[in-house]
Amino acid sequence: MSKIHLVSGGCGFVGRNLVKRLLKTTQDTILVIDDLSAGTPMPDEWHNEPLQKEIQDLRIYGPNERLIFRKGDFRDFLYEIRKEPDFINKRYGFNFPRFSDVYHFAAIVGGRAKIDGDPMVVALDLSIDAELFYWVCNYKPARVLYPSSSAAYPIDQQTEQDAVALKESDIRFDGRLGQPDMTYGWSKLTGEYLAQIAAKYYGISVACIRPFSGYGEDQDLTYPIPAIAARAAAKENPFEVWGSGKQGRDFVHIDDCIDAILMAMDNISDGSAINIGSGKLTSFLEIIEVFCKIAGYSPTIKPLLDKPVGVHSRYSDMSYVENKFGWKPKISIEEGMRRVYEKALQRKKGN
Repeated sequence: MSKIHLVSGGCGFVGRNLVKRLLKTTQDTILVIDDLSAGTPMPDEWHNEPLQKEIQDLRIYGPNERLIFRKGDFRDFLYEIRKEPDFINKRYGFNFPRFSDVYHFAAIVGGRAKIDGDPMVVALDLSIDAELFYWVCNYKPARVLYPSSSAAYPIDQQTEQDAVALKESDIRFDGRLGQPDMTYGWSKLTGEYLAQIAAKYYGISVACIRPFSGYGEDQDLTYPIPAIAARAAAKENPFEVWGSGKQGRDFVHIDDCIDAILMAMDNISDGSAINIGSGKLTSFLEIIEVFCKIAGYSPTIKPLLDKPVGVHSRYSDMSYVENKFGWKPKISIEEGMRRVYEKALQRKKGN
């Protein structure tokens, strides 16, 4: 019988792209849990196979019934499976084996407006992650992926004066931690610590990743890259940018992110974390320039200095990942942004 994997937050941007990759490259079954609270689309909108049937609160897709979706808070699911580890089979009449891989994307997410504007609700990630690790240490799935974040890095290394390429070794639980970025950074840093405890004391195979600024064609407009692309497609002039636009990030396409996630799962088991980025700092002014060049016009830039912008410069040092695992991103900024722009143009024409 094929394996069954659990993906929390599997309808979100990274989660659904991972699910689509697993369905394409394996014969395994995927159980997705997502409460859709962030406005993320259910599988009807992004899965290429139709709804096959419904069993109680499960929606099952495709003739081979390999994608199963349950809408709900992941913590409620964990509560049920802690009470009865075999409740999936007992409640729904399946004959599934134990979960093999667990990919944990359930989180309170959002752009800078969410991180700065509602930091206490973002702190609920602490609850979600603690309950996950409490469960896995008892259930003991084959492997676990914990997505941390580049927000876990010390913010004093990300200023205009002191911007440096961030190395995995810049976070040490036996030494320097520094101050991460708001409650989101603190929660992810704590999640990494729990991952290392799960690996060291409970024998759980855990891989952690620190993605930088992931983007892609199907990302929603609350994130900067698709929002900028949409405004370029509409030929906005003057072109508004949050802050001065000189603040920079390390942009990495979602296809490269998924490649790196799967590589990490195959090679890391001790709870340690790796960067996922391009290793390049690109300002938002440069991103606007790329999109406007594709769109074929040259607008006036209008800075919005009252908008939240976060740290000034955040980018990765990818030398550890490249040297140890031989991994590099394949999709350039120009190619990736063109894909996003073409999707934005399709949406504009559709309207």
